[in-house]
Formats: sequence, C-alpha cells, structure tokens
Amino acid sequence: MIFMSDAMRRGCNDVIRILIAYPTILFRFIIDCCVGWRMLWRREKKMLGCRDACRSSVGELRQPGLEHFSLPDPLPQWPQGSEFATSIIKLRELEVCQITKFEFVWGISLCMDGKRGVSFYKPIGIPDGFFCLGHYCQSIEKPLRGFVLVAREIANGQGCSILSSDYMPPLLYPVDYSLVWSSEGEDDEGFDGCGYFWLPQPPEGYKPLGFLVTNKPEKPDFSEIRCVRADLTDECEPYRLIVDKVSKIPFTVCSTRPRHRGIYGRGVSVGTFYCSSYWSSLEELNVPCLKNLDPNLCAMPNVDQIHALVRHYGPTLFFHPDEIYLPSSVSWFFRNGACLYSVSDPLGVPIDAEGSNLPRGGTNDGKYWIDVPDDSGIVFVRHGNLESAKLYLHVKPALGGTFTDIAMWIFCPFNGPGTLKLGMINYSLGRVGQHLSDWEHFTLRISNFTGELWSIYFSQHSGGEWVDASDLEFIDGNKAVVYSSKSGHASFPHPGIYLQGSSKLGIGVRNDAARSNYYVDSSRQYEIVAAEYLGDGVVIEPHWLQYMRKWGPRIVYDSRKELDKIINSLPPMLKYSMKNIISKLPLELCGEDGPTGPKEKNNWFGDERW
Repeated sequence: MIFMSDAMRRGCNDVIRILIAYPTILFRFIIDCCVGWRMLWRREKKMLGCRDACRSSVGELRQPGLEHFSLPDPLPQWPQGSEFATSIIKLRELEVCQITKFEFVWGISLCMDGKRGVSFYKPIGIPDGFFCLGHYCQSIEKPLRGFVLVAREIANGQGCSILSSDYMPPLLYPVDYSLVWSSEGEDDEGFDGCGYFWLPQPPEGYKPLGFLVTNKPEKPDFSEIRCVRADLTDECEPYRLIVDKVSKIPFTVCSTRPRHRGIYGRGVSVGTFYCSSYWSSLEELNVPCLKNLDPNLCAMPNVDQIHALVRHYGPTLFFHPDEIYLPSSVSWFFRNGACLYSVSDPLGVPIDAEGSNLPRGGTNDGKYWIDVPDDSGIVFVRHGNLESAKLYLHVKPALGGTFTDIAMWIFCPFNGPGTLKLGMINYSLGRVGQHLSDWEHFTLRISNFTGELWSIYFSQHSGGEWVDASDLEFIDGNKAVVYSSKSGHASFPHPGIYLQGSSKLGIGVRNDAARSNYYVDSSRQYEIVAAEYLGDGVVIEPHWLQYMRKWGPRIVYDSRKELDKIINSLPPMLKYSMKNIISKLPLELCGEDGPTGPKEKNNWFGDERW
C-alpha cells in the first residue's frame, strides 16, 4: 500500500484533471486547423472564378430594400444653446454635414454563399452648397449604418478678400483621377457588373480625402468630388481591415481614423475608406482626414444638454447574480474605514468623506496608497454598497469635437479572485486577481451633428472594444445594457462567458456576465465630475479626483510558482505543451499593483485603447 499526504493527493488530482483537459484542448486545436485549411481551400477555389463570382454577387449585395438601422426610439428635442445637434459643424473655414443616406454602387462577395461581403455606396441627399469628399463602404453582415462628411466653404473664411491673388479656396475640383483597382480581369469580356476605384488627383497644395467607386470604366466627372486644402487636413491611420486580396490582383480596403485623437486631438473622421492594390500596414496613408481649427469646439454640448443626453441614453449596468463584490460611492468607501498611508506615515490616517485630505496633483510616485486597515472592517467594505453606487461622468470632445465621449466610471471597493479555465476544467485562483479598489468604465460616443448615440466602448481590463449601436442590447427606449463581469467588473455588451487569454483554445481567465437584480441605472444615479472643455468653474471636480496615487496596496502572488509545480508533475511528453498553454495566460497572474484613479488612466486625456 502506498501512503500519500493530503498535499500529494491534491497534486495528483490536479495532474489528472489537467490530463483530462489537455486532450480536449488538443482535439479542439486539430479541428480548428482542419476547418481553417478547408476554408482556405474554398477561398482559393473561389479566386479562380473571381470574375463569375463577382458578377453573380453584385445583384445580391445591398440593393434597394436593404435593412437600415435606427435606434429603438426617435431622438428627443435637445435643450437649446450652443451649436450642438444643429446638423452642421464649423471647422473654421469649412462647414461639414453628416450624411447617413446612401445609394448602392457595387459589392464584393467574400464567400460562396454570398452571406459575407462588402458593399460600396455614394452619399445621397447632400444639401445645397455642400460637396462630396468620398464614398462609403461596410460589411453586408450588419444593417446599413455609417456616415460620410460633406463640406462647403464658409464665406470669406480666411478673413481676406476672395479676390486676393494669393487666395486659395478650401475646396477645389480634382485635376484628374487615377484608377487604383478594378475587378476586371485580363480574361474578362466586358465591364458590366464590375467595380472601379478612383483616387482623385488634387491640385498643388490640396489633398483628396476619399475614393470614388463606379460600376463603369469611364472616369467620374470632376464635379462629383472636392479636394481639400492641405492645411485643413490632418493625418489618418488604418483602423479596421474590411477587404484583403479578393482577386488575382491584391486588393486591400480598410477603414481609417484620425491619428491625433483624444481631448486635444483635432483630427475629424470623414467616414470614407482607404483602398490600395499594394498597401502594407507600415505604409503612411496618402488620404488624410479633416482638421478642426476652431479652438472653441462650438458643437460640444452645454451642461443642460449633457444632462439631457445622460437621461436619454444612460445605460443600465447589470452585475452578475453571484456577484459579492458590488460597487459603492467613493464617499461611502471613505466613510467606512479607508485610510491614507505613505512611506513617511505607515500607520495611516482616516480619509474624510470628500477626500479633501488626500494629496492632490503630482504623479503616481509610490509615496502614497489607500488601504483599509481593520480586518473585520475590510470584510464589510469588500461587499460594497449598491444603494450608494453611482456613475462618475467625464465628458470630453472626440474626433475633433464632432463627437462627444461620455466616460462613465464605476467604483467597486474590491476586485475579487479570478477563475482559470483550461478546456472543460475550471480552477479557482484563490487570491489571484484580488485587490482593493477597482475603477472600471464604459464610454458613450455621441454625434454632435444630431445628438445620436453612435457607439459604446466597453473597457475590459487591459483592453476593450467599441461596439456599434446596431450591436447593442437595449432595455428602455434608447438606453443600452452593460454587463459587469463577476468579481473583475469588466464591461461587456451581452451576457456570456468571455475569456481573457486564448478563446480559440479555451484557455484563460473567465469573465462571466449575466443579468440580475443587482444593477445601477446610470440615467439617474450619476455625477458629472469633469468636462474640461466647458471652462474653469463650470464643473467642480471632486477632491478625490485629484488624487493621482494608488487606491490600494501592491499585492504579490505566488501563483506562477504554483503553476510551475503542476507543470513539473506532468509526464515529460506533456510538459512542453502545457508550458505553451500556460504562457498564453494573462500577466495579471503574477501579481496586482495598487490601481490608480480615473485621471491617471491614459484614456482620460487620450482616446480609448482600441
């Protein structure tokens, strides 16, 4: 008989569980590879018949009668004041208008059944005096929803006579077009049903801001588009890949976004796309965006309009039904035992309810941190206080003041432990992932042309994602639903299990999101804490917002050491494979540094991470 200690028995059980999980992961990987090769073979087979596929798919893609997206409820009448939601925005020498109605021009099918593809459109319903700057495209898998800007000159915009010999108008016709790509192959007999992509050739000192798409080989008329004077433009960067090599001749289409974003960025997205037959990701784009040279950002909402937007769009934030680490207000956290510690005062001092005795300004230099000293007190504080919880709002300009971002921050006194998923097996990580004070947020992006909710950013630990309004879940009129994950409080647009790691292999830290009776209605429970563009004194920032140091002590885990023990106990043939699997897990398994407050995050002044 072999006698085993409890520790040895637990170790053997862990080994057996991983041996069960590993074949499952390996089997899934093999299946994914087989599916991937099959899809690649089908794609190559399709490329051989590109012309016929192109011809047959055009009539099926985004023809009249297609589905347009609109918010569940009509927009209200916004409070008066400023130039917010007046449909036109001034960029000093130019006025721009947002066009959301389109006419189908041409389409590309990206699969044999025609369910995946991309359609290209020209804007229609352009107001008198405004001119097109480029065409629009999007995937056919979603309802049609997008925009392009059209522009017109503001009379005498430069402050000099238009008869002056050195006057250069903001907009000019192109001098020619260059054909960037067409779907016509060398063996094609005609051009019917094919697409042609044209880049305007600008006069000296001007730049094109988009491409034109036609279904005929003749060059477009010069009057169909305008080029913009170079000093009124800003740099663009590629954003999301839309099409990649759909024919014998390489062809890439991607969306773009201004390179200079955030509170101080003045780049304005035009809504057009970029395309090339030879472009690489390292190449600078030769199609820029607009630049807002108006220092006043006059289309941003005033205080009354901000409140109206929040009351109309404020999402309901749902917590998991098994969540035990709920949010609270910051003042509740301070009143219930939070203390300020420093390298010079390790005993700590209580923090008053408003945080007025916290050090303000500076940087996170490691000299101060917040903690809850009493063991019995911290157990109580960890569970939060849902009744006092509220969203703390930071309102800021986006995309050169043509959009408004409302970042909604939620505070939880404690971040709970993580759960590791390895195939079909779930491992509790004990203390791993725990830390005092957890700041999370989501951000509403609203068009300043109309006041329409355009998208929501869901912050998820070290990253996040923008989700278009057409992909949101709505609960009450135009109010969306945001799901906060169990223990970690990352935000997601839909319920489910999300992995922080490798979702393909089923390996990572679980984020479980579901609806429950635990929720915070941000349309009622909120406080505006910052809106710098409104000027000094309009919004009084709370004292605690100026605290730039750590909101919790640093905690170091030995989880990596424990994982190494499990790996070393495996048979030699499995050790290397398991090491590769473990290496895909997040770095957070090694420890948790004390988190900082909202103003120390890079997205406070900058754009969101993705």
